[in-house]
Parts: sequence; C-alpha cells; structure tokens
Amino acid sequence: MSYSACVEASGIRGPSLQSAGSTDRTPESSIGRCLQTNTKSGNRRVTGESPAARRHRGDSSRMSAMLQLPLVVTAQVDLVLVLVSLLALWTRLSRLSYPNAVVFDEVYYGQFVSLYMKRVFFIDDSGPPLGHMILALGAYLGGFDGNFVWNRIGAEYPSSVSVWSLRVLPALCGALCVPLVYLLTLELRFSHLSALGAAVLLLLENSLIVQSRFMLLESVLIFLVLLAFFSYLRFHNAPTSSWFRYVWLLLSGVSCAAAIGVKYMGLFSYLLLLGVAFLHTWNLVGDQSVSHVSPIEAAGLRSRSVRRFQRENPALNVCVHLLNRSGPHDQLMSSAFQASLQGGLSRITQGQPLEVAYGSQVTLRSSASQLIPCWLHSHKANYPVRYENGRGSSHQQQVTCYPFKDVNNWWIIKHPGRQELVVDTPPRPVRHGDVIQLVHGMTSRFLNSHDVAAPMSPHAQEVSGYVDFNVSMPAQNLWKVDISNREAESEVWKTILSEVRLVHVNTSAVLKLSGVSLPEWGFRQLEVVAEKLFKAHGSSLGWNVEEHRYGTSQEPKEREAELHSPTHIDVDRKISFWAKFLELQWKMLAVKQEESEHKYSSAPLEWITMETNIAYWLHATTNAQIHLIGNPVSWGVANLSLLAYQLLAAVYMLRRRRGFKDLPDAVWDQFVCLGCVCVGGWVVNFVPFLLMEKTLFLYHYLPALCYLYLLSPALLEHTHTHLLSSSVTHRCALCVCVSAVLLSVFVSYRTFCPLTYGSPELSANQLRGLRWRDTWDILYRRR
Repeated sequence: MSYSACVEASGIRGPSLQSAGSTDRTPESSIGRCLQTNTKSGNRRVTGESPAARRHRGDSSRMSAMLQLPLVVTAQVDLVLVLVSLLALWTRLSRLSYPNAVVFDEVYYGQFVSLYMKRVFFIDDSGPPLGHMILALGAYLGGFDGNFVWNRIGAEYPSSVSVWSLRVLPALCGALCVPLVYLLTLELRFSHLSALGAAVLLLLENSLIVQSRFMLLESVLIFLVLLAFFSYLRFHNAPTSSWFRYVWLLLSGVSCAAAIGVKYMGLFSYLLLLGVAFLHTWNLVGDQSVSHVSPIEAAGLRSRSVRRFQRENPALNVCVHLLNRSGPHDQLMSSAFQASLQGGLSRITQGQPLEVAYGSQVTLRSSASQLIPCWLHSHKANYPVRYENGRGSSHQQQVTCYPFKDVNNWWIIKHPGRQELVVDTPPRPVRHGDVIQLVHGMTSRFLNSHDVAAPMSPHAQEVSGYVDFNVSMPAQNLWKVDISNREAESEVWKTILSEVRLVHVNTSAVLKLSGVSLPEWGFRQLEVVAEKLFKAHGSSLGWNVEEHRYGTSQEPKEREAELHSPTHIDVDRKISFWAKFLELQWKMLAVKQEESEHKYSSAPLEWITMETNIAYWLHATTNAQIHLIGNPVSWGVANLSLLAYQLLAAVYMLRRRRGFKDLPDAVWDQFVCLGCVCVGGWVVNFVPFLLMEKTLFLYHYLPALCYLYLLSPALLEHTHTHLLSSSVTHRCALCVCVSAVLLSVFVSYRTFCPLTYGSPELSANQLRGLRWRDTWDILYRRR
C-alpha cells in the first residue's frame, strides 16, 4: 500500500483533519497502522534488502508522515491580564510629554543625566548609579546631548529635547507593576479575582501614576522589587522536576541586584526575600518525603542565586567605564582615581615620574576620608609661644594640611647621609623601610616632631618645621617609609599609587591628619600631628604623592623658580579597574552631602494617613497643576488591611497555641506566606525611614504602599472563603461592601485626575473642593 493510499484511507484530505465525531479512526492512528502494514509488506517483497536499508527506509517514511501532519500550537491567554496591562500602559504613557517643563525632582536627576551624556564623573550620595543610568538610557535613545540647564522647576524644555524619551522608561516600569502584582497574587496561591483586585488598586492609585510619568526612580525600584518576589515564588511553586525553574531563581537574584543598584532601600527587600527563602528551605528540611540531599541543594541554589548582587554590580562596572572625564566631584576621590579621568588632575600629573627617588619634589595628599582633600603644608609662620589655654609650644614653624593647591605644599625627599637635594643619574628610588628626611621646598625647614603636645590635640605630638633656637631641643627629623599597599614584587614608593605611612624614627609616632581646624593664628588650616600607631585610626594615617618631579636645582632661589615651573618625564601609569570600582563603591556609601529642609518634606508617620502632599508642577499662567496625592479611598483600604491582618494573625496564633486549628495546614501556610511577603514588605520599606536623619518625602512611602495593595484583596478572599463560609448572608454582604469600595476607589481616582495629569484646568473653587485635608497645599490663582 502506498503512502497516498494510507492518507486516503485515514480520512485526510489535504491538510485538514477528520471530523470530530470519529474517535477510533484518528488520522494519526490510521497513518500509523498503514505505515506498519506498508513496512511489513515491503519487508516481505524485498527479500534481499539489508536491515540497515530497511531501517533507513522506515525512518524516511515516518519523517514524511510527520511533515505531512498539521503542526498545532496551543496557547492560553489570560484576557484579564492583557486588559489590565493595556489599561496600565494607557494610564502611565498617554500624553507623557505633558507638561513640556521640568517637574519637581527632574531638576535633580536631569543634572546627572546631562553628566552621563557628557561622560563627566560625579557622585550622587542619594543612591547607586543604576537608576541614573536607566534614565540616561532613555535620554540617549531620544538623542539628548546633555546640553540643557536644569536650574529650576518649571523651566520649559526646548524643542530639541525629546521629553517623551526622558520619561518613557520610568513610565514603562510603572505600567508593568500592574500586571506584576496580578501575577504575584496568583503565585501566592490566591484566585484570579483577588489578583484582579490588587491590579485595580495599583492601576487607580493616583500617586503611583504621578510618580511613574516623570523622570523619577520610585517606579523603577518598585518594578524590580516586585519582579524579584514574583520570580522567586514562581521558582518555589514550579515542579521540582523542571530545570527551567532555576531560570526564575536566577532572575530573582538579578532583580535584587538591580533594585539595590537603583536605590539602597532595595537592600531591605533583598533581606526580606532571603528570609522568605530561608523559611521555605526550613520547611523543606522538615519534609520527610524528600531526600536528605534535596534541602542542602535547595539552600545552596537559593543562596548562590539570590546573593548574586554581592559578587558583582554591573551598574557600577558600567559607571566606572562610562564616566571617564573630570567632573565636579573629583576632589572626593583619591589621587589615583582622579588621575585616571580625562582632564582635571590628569592634565597636571600626566608624564610625571612613576618612582619616587631621593631628590624628588613631591606634594603629599592625605588619604583620610574627608569631603575636602588637603595636602601637607608649611609656611613662614610659627606656632604661638603659648596657646589660649596657657599651654606652651615649641614656637617652631607651623606644619598643617591645606585644602588648596599651593606652592607651599611642595616637599623634597632627602637622603639623611647626603646634603644634595637633587636627583642622581640614574635616580635612586625610595623603597619600603627606607629612612628619609622631608625638606620644605620654599622655606628649607625639615619636617620634625618631638615630645611636645600638639596645639589642638594634646594627646598627640606636635609636628613642625624645625627651627634651631639653641634651647637644647635637637632636631628629630628622621622618618621611616612604610608603604601599606606595596606590591609583592616591588617595594618602590610610587607616585599616586602608593599609600605611605611616615613613622617618626625617634618616637615611633605616625604622621597623621587630626581633622581639627586651627585657630586664627593657624589660618583655619587643618592640624597635622604625630600619634602612636596603636592609638591612631588607620584611615587618617596614609599619604600619597600626587604631584611629582625630579629636582635639578640645589640653590634655594633656583629651586624656588623650579617649583613654579615643573618639568615632566613621560611615564605610562594606570590604576586598575577594580581599585576604581571599590573606591567608588565606598565613596557612594560613605560620602554624605549636607541635607537642607524642604517645603514639602514630611515625617514617615504622616505618610500613613496621607497628611501631606507635594506640588510637582504649576503652570506659569493658569491653574493647571500636578500634585503627588494618593487615592484617599485606596489609602484607607490599605491601612485597614494592614491592621486587620495583624489582628487576625494574633488571634490565629493564640488559638493555635491553645490547640485550636481554625485553618488547615495548607491554608495556614498560605496565610503566613501572605504576611511574610506583604506585611513584611511594608515593614522593611517603611520602618527604616523612622530611623533616618535625612529629608524625606511622601514618595518614599510608595514601595511600602504597593505591598498593602497586594495584601488587601488576598485578605478579603481569605475572609470570604474561611471566615464567612458558614453564612451566605455575610458573604453576600461582604461582596456588596467590596463592590461599593471599588466604585469609591474609581470615583476618587477620577476626582483627582486633574491633579494627576495636570489637565483639565480647574477653577479656584474646584481646587478648593479637592482640598480634602487641611494639611494639603493646593495652589491656585484668583481671577
């Protein structure tokens, strides 16, 4: 029988299938029987055919049959998910370019975006760089060149700036939060109806819409945190036999890393996720149906994937590479970091000698963690004979740390056994452990210390430029070179790269910056002292050579002229990527700029009841304006849900302690998981702000609020299913109340839409009608 006969007998005409009424004679079974018969008959007719040839002919027949079959792809589409996603995109992305003016913190983030476009180095003490890079990516895609002055809120964007591209990525993240909450509710094992409720609460939250539609970072942070929890729960709920589940676990770790890269507050969500993972692993340990190895493997995989951010932060990697030009925050970084940037210090240090030698002329910068750098300095002024408190001094030449570049910052490295102050040919390098003298370039005084109390730090020794007053106070001007970061293969003192401690030979005290400002007689410069090593703090002991040249003049007058006109020797010098990476990481964590009070700053406890708002934008001539005001109904529902869950959890735990199990174990585990994720998420995103001493705003509460919107529908479902299951009347009443609340949420959303989108313009009376709380600051012009 031929294949065409098989197809005809099986009831197939072309690509179509047989009618649905036939059950036994399916096309596949008919073709299979025909192929089997055809193969057997062929084997009987071709007696001389080899087994290999028969197998090849059989495989070809089966392949031909498969190619003739229709290829069917079955897909399940959640239309509700599609609908809420489209609505989220519409509410966040529609008319995104309005207003065509700088809105609130866009004036702050826009400055960093411009610096990224120009590849100029900067440090933002408010957070790590990934958030700025995401905003800069949108600007880059829109062709923004960075040439816009972000000097005031309300400044009009020129036609050359694509406002839509500046705002599209935060808006897209804000829109994706809505379907993410829907999917996250399903992963918490609640119904599609609860998932829809959570999505609707986020969809109609006015404050989230406002925060998403501008060049701000909260929507990006919320999206990444929700994605981390959704991915982890997707991994946890997937069948253990599926290896694809580990892709979700990896995505969870990457999302955690990205969240921390946007704002440091993401760290608390990461810790919460670690806690949830620990509880799941602990439950797995108690499950006797699994092998002993499974919990260990699960714990290891969870730990490695969710802790991924500790090994690498791609945002900082890219930041180090992108921002390679000198900028406004250079002085916060070390000399080595500054010298690696184009322009700025690199123009001064380019071509300097690499190895410090006897006779080198150097400036020594303190490596102490100061916001303002300073250099070892001396000048023609002595310490006063007596200080204000009556203590006496050596009355020798002052040695200080000066926060500006100055010719009096230059010192000469001298060999103690020679009088020459010039570099030999070839140069004789200074090595770790060598004993040197430091001669001040402009006054020729030796750096000295002795057992005399320092002017402002009496527990430490005074450091001075030695003056021989012939009063039985001999010079003590020998210093031992201790290179703390020397390389194993080389102990040579290197320009910029080496961090050196100068140990006083006579007293074993270490030269250090005390950080205290001297009085008027010291010109308010910073005090330098010598302190015993066991007392001194390590971060203030180091010095590094920033500017360096080989001295060629022995006479003081010639040397003074030489100090004003440096010479260079071409030497290639680079700082490693990881050294820059670690320094930038530390500076972003340690450097804090001064905080100032803001008109719209608020306390965390005011956020819960929304006693405050923020005016984001006001039209220059009309009453059109945009405010960060939440949906009052949704806000109240969130607070009630938080309180209800805590009370209900307390009752359940007390009764379980007394031996009453009101819930089956599976339902109880679901209830606990809901509390860990939602209540825990609210706690870790709200409580830390109570301990912070910084300027805070209402938008800091939005990540915590999202967890309560996730909690509310799930808690209602729990109440409907497990607490009111015996009373149909109560369940119907609950449904009516929920419907009324949802209607109120929508009405409240529509009421505040003019303040959410900035249009339509409202009259003064209408604006006064929107002031639902006396503490809200809503602006309007009288006409």
